[in-house]
Amino acid sequence: MQLPIFPSQSTPITSELAFQERDGLVWYFNGHFPVFSHRRDDMASFRFYTSQLVAGGSASQGDIARAFGVTLVSVKRACKKLRDEGAHGFFGAARRREGKKLTAAVLARAQGLLDAGAEVPEAAGQLGVLANTLHKAIRDGRLKKKDPLAG
Repeated sequence: MQLPIFPSQSTPITSELAFQERDGLVWYFNGHFPVFSHRRDDMASFRFYTSQLVAGGSASQGDIARAFGVTLVSVKRACKKLRDEGAHGFFGAARRREGKKLTAAVLARAQGLLDAGAEVPEAAGQLGVLANTLHKAIRDGRLKKKDPLAG
């Protein structure tokens, strides 16, 4: 049986797990033994490791929420991400979503209208999208606005 002895100034998560912040790092302890650490502002590592504690049966979702003062729903989301996507879900590149309004077909039509000399609000009206949506696509480089000085 392991005695539940933790370093001084640590906060218990369960009777066997605790954490402590030192010099901008959050350290996790199993008894007095440090088992993991991450930067205080590294939320991906926090969510990943605490989800692993839950998945491994070392702590409950409620234990994590109470110990760290986070919402239970945020712990549940992180646990679901670990189940569905694994570690890559926390540390992989964010997926870029395709817009609902500016699909490839709408972008092609918009570029045709702009090439024909239509102003952004006019093109937006014909396409059924907001002018702001087209302006954003122009800023992002997905659309090119015709240069009024070019012949």
